[in-house]
Amino acid sequence: MNQPSPTSTADPAVHGGELALAALVLPVTPLTPQCTVAEAGERFLDKENAALLSLPVVDSAGRLLGCITRHELMLRVYMAPYGRELHGRRTVTTLFDARPLALRIDSSIEAAGQLIGRHLRRPITEDFVVLDLHGRYAGMGVVLDVLRALETQVGQHAQELESAYRRLKASQHRLVQSEKLAALGQLVAGLAHEINTPLGYVQNNLSMTRDLLPGAAELANAAAALLDAATDGDAADWQQRAERLAAARAAFDPALFGDLGALLDDTVHGVGQIADLVGNLKDFSRVDAAHTDAVDLHGLIDAALRITGHLLKKRGVQVQCRYGEVPPLRCAPAQINQVLLNLVSNAAQAIDHDQGQIVIRTQTLGGYALIAVQDNGRGIPADVLPRIFEPFFTTKPVGQGTGLGLSICQQIVQAHGGRIAATSNPPSGTRFVVALPLAPNPPQAAA
Repeated sequence: MNQPSPTSTADPAVHGGELALAALVLPVTPLTPQCTVAEAGERFLDKENAALLSLPVVDSAGRLLGCITRHELMLRVYMAPYGRELHGRRTVTTLFDARPLALRIDSSIEAAGQLIGRHLRRPITEDFVVLDLHGRYAGMGVVLDVLRALETQVGQHAQELESAYRRLKASQHRLVQSEKLAALGQLVAGLAHEINTPLGYVQNNLSMTRDLLPGAAELANAAAALLDAATDGDAADWQQRAERLAAARAAFDPALFGDLGALLDDTVHGVGQIADLVGNLKDFSRVDAAHTDAVDLHGLIDAALRITGHLLKKRGVQVQCRYGEVPPLRCAPAQINQVLLNLVSNAAQAIDHDQGQIVIRTQTLGGYALIAVQDNGRGIPADVLPRIFEPFFTTKPVGQGTGLGLSICQQIVQAHGGRIAATSNPPSGTRFVVALPLAPNPPQAAA
């Protein structure tokens, strides 16, 4: 028999941070032990009991004796041959369930749902009894009310989880950006030097060019004035202007024009170097780091090497790039650039001798683009190696590392559907391998 909808339900109250069962209690008048089966059947027909599958049987002291259900009455009384005659005048104690499901009024909705799930059978043929704190009858509860309350609570929890997930992603984005800024902060002095060098000779070349221009301008003006005098036919004026041209030619060496061309070529080259450095920084620090594109993996590696160029020179580290055939890789370039920058910087910082070398290899294997970054530094101890991808774990001195670099690298690589791993053989060096799928799904926003 299908359970009817309750005639009245209340929104569950909140007690101690949990939904309370008390708000779902229906004040149902119980049956007495002396009540007959026929009278119980009449009580089920009452309007106030239309929502119930069970009626409680309670003694004069308020102690619960059992429950009689609609289902039991239908099967054994109303649908059975001579059921009314056999059972109608008997007391309800002859047909009731002496061990009904009973819950304390201070139970939480979660606890009630768990007990109901363990106790009740399918289809649902009974309700549950609610007892007060002293174990006496307090009212009845409808199973569907509990299920609705649980559904509401689950929906609220889902919204809270979704909100927490959004906050977590926002925090993760800020954390990735902070790590980017920390990495750039450590490289900023070197980058300033890398920019200052071409900027210096650009400035010097422009200064030399500026010094050449007045002499060239005077020579051109004197020649133009002499030409005008020759056209007008004024001999005296022509002689004066000829002397001016001679003086201008004596003061200016035409060979300097050849130097001017070379100066301008050097200037264009220097400006190009500055533009490359600024472009690399812009790509690395861009905010929309989740933007994906099909890019040249080797171009990303070269950009990372340019950004870390001063660090590599300062530590006397030689870099060898052994590139294989790798097709354009669809990825978030700014994120992969961050991974490469971190690996190259870590490799350089791990080298504390004057024969430093970093070897970067690329190849394709099994649908993946592989990038191997190997150094001949001091290596990573065996007890430390399993922890290098843990957030905030670092072996660097205080102020030199956040412990987030490799952890964020792992997140970025995994968001692209790839893997990152490391092997080390102290004191001979360390090798990191990054595997990125050639045809990945769009990466999740790791930054």
